[in-house]
Amino acid sequence: MVHSTRQGPLSGLRVVELAGIGPGPFCAMMLADLGADVLRVDRPGPVDEGARSALLNRGRRSVVLDLKHPVGLETLLRLVDAADVLLEGYRPGVTERLGVGPDACLARNPGLVYGRMTGWGQSGPLSRAAGHDIGYIARTGALHMLGKPDGPPQPPSNLLGDFGGGGMLMAFGICAALWERSRSGAGQVVDAAIVDGTASLLAMHWMWRAMGTLEDQRGVNLLDGGVPWYEVYETSDGGWMAVGALEPQFYAALVAGLDLPDLPDRADPGAWAALRVSFTERFRERTRDEWTATFIGTDACVEPVLSMAEAAHDEHLRERGTYVVRDGQVQPAPAPRFSRTPGAIDGPPPVPGEHTIAALLDWGLTDAESLVEQGAARQA
Repeated sequence: MVHSTRQGPLSGLRVVELAGIGPGPFCAMMLADLGADVLRVDRPGPVDEGARSALLNRGRRSVVLDLKHPVGLETLLRLVDAADVLLEGYRPGVTERLGVGPDACLARNPGLVYGRMTGWGQSGPLSRAAGHDIGYIARTGALHMLGKPDGPPQPPSNLLGDFGGGGMLMAFGICAALWERSRSGAGQVVDAAIVDGTASLLAMHWMWRAMGTLEDQRGVNLLDGGVPWYEVYETSDGGWMAVGALEPQFYAALVAGLDLPDLPDRADPGAWAALRVSFTERFRERTRDEWTATFIGTDACVEPVLSMAEAAHDEHLRERGTYVVRDGQVQPAPAPRFSRTPGAIDGPPPVPGEHTIAALLDWGLTDAESLVEQGAARQA
């Protein structure tokens, strides 16, 4: 990788990423996709045979540092001296114990943006507890809203907490802190907690609750399957169609496409059960592809539910390049898109330590080879 030619709106930004899993690497991937020079600091350990498939690590270089080695720790601090951002995803207090906490790093580099990615946050009674996405969205009230009214809550994989409320929140927080630094010259700590980010995603639902238009119960509201015109329906071949015909003109297009002219008035909640039965029975009369062809080009807001494999070959997504194939792997393209400074995938996921010497040299550590010889750093 030739990082001097990196493109994107974050080109020139230097980020030190302390290797982790999930939302932290996703945040780092977003920054790297948009041009940041993200240096992933891995710890010594067995070679990970699956490293090349770890798409969350794409577009950046990896160095291996032994932080238990006094010179290894000092090497990390020297990287911090040259960095704009440090990103870590450990439990509160871990980096302090390692000697690379916010106080130590900001004392050396007052302009550093120190990003801390956690589930529970840096404070509160659960701050040092273990956790995963499902628990974070459970405590914030988000999981309670997902699923059918007569069934259990349904976790949406780990999209809502880890990535929506976590990694994206961290990327936003880092960019906000960098903008503030451009005026003040001072860095700061960004405490990005998945519980906070998930709660922020619920803003519209809290608004509806305050307005009295949202029930604190799953499967009975406008956007959770509570109304028959915002729902998924099975087709004759076992596929599914997603219906989102909220506005009157979209609903009219839905009814026209289904060829169901004599339906009861949807303004009457007492008619919703009958509407749901009519829609269910009608969708089961044709295959998913047949219904897709029926509604294509209309404003009915009816779309096929595609698998991940199918989505990668979808005509619209293929034309936009939403999914791309790089290094033999299907993966999402960088997002969002920029008119003058587009992002790019700047290389495959690295093997830990693959770039140790070259990256350290690029970051101004002219004794890189000596650091490897001392055992403070390791070259794959």
